[in-house]
Amino acid sequence: MKLPSGYKIRRGCALDKALLLKFMQQTYSEMFAGQNISHLQQTVEQYFSHDTPLWCLELVGVSKPEVVGCLWAGNAIDQIHGDRHAHVFLLYVVPEHRRKGLATALMQHLETWAKQRGDRQLGLQVFTTSTPAINLYQKFGYQTQSLWMIKSL
Repeated sequence: MKLPSGYKIRRGCALDKALLLKFMQQTYSEMFAGQNISHLQQTVEQYFSHDTPLWCLELVGVSKPEVVGCLWAGNAIDQIHGDRHAHVFLLYVVPEHRRKGLATALMQHLETWAKQRGDRQLGLQVFTTSTPAINLYQKFGYQTQSLWMIKSL
């Protein structure tokens, strides 16, 4: 799918760290209203670097370009074969811009990037309650390889 008219994808930079944190906070607030999400700032501080690329989705053709989504990726190691691969940390599109193919365009952008650097697979973690995200990832051919289980103590 081609990126819809009026949008562009650009590589994020250190100046976009606050924007990344804002989108992470919005994601968790939408899914887990009322939960303490103060730890997300520490996550961004610890993991955001040149080695964890961020792509920003900009609305263009307006008086001031506005970032309306992003995809943040990092690296993981396949625990079966030992190969490094790209891992999606966050995919977010603001609600007013959803259902336009923007998340699809961001995922295609990631796939192209990962193939160019020699990755043979992509990984991600998705909350089981996030049906729209699960549907998107299944459309891209993602399959469950393992199940992350937790127990509250």
